[in-house]
Amino acid sequence: MADDRQWRPDPASHVYVYLQVAHRITEQIRTGRLPVGARLPGERDLAEEYGVAVNTIRRAVRELREQGLLITVPVKGTFVRESPDNEDGTAN
Repeated sequence: MADDRQWRPDPASHVYVYLQVAHRITEQIRTGRLPVGARLPGERDLAEEYGVAVNTIRRAVRELREQGLLITVPVKGTFVRESPDNEDGTAN
């Protein structure tokens, strides 16, 4: 996610900042920059990288977990999850 250092959410946008961050991470997953199994940086690192508060990152990650894109393993971190329609090895 190194080239994301230049991307910043737009606080003047009608879209909540946490959703802008969630959309950005989703795009990274969709394009393969964050492949299945990839570990996301820690919350503080992501907050610094995107120029937002840690709670904003927490809310974005929670949103992506609810969408089934990420999984958080206590003490280990947050990882890109295999898409639910692909867990059995087949695509719908």
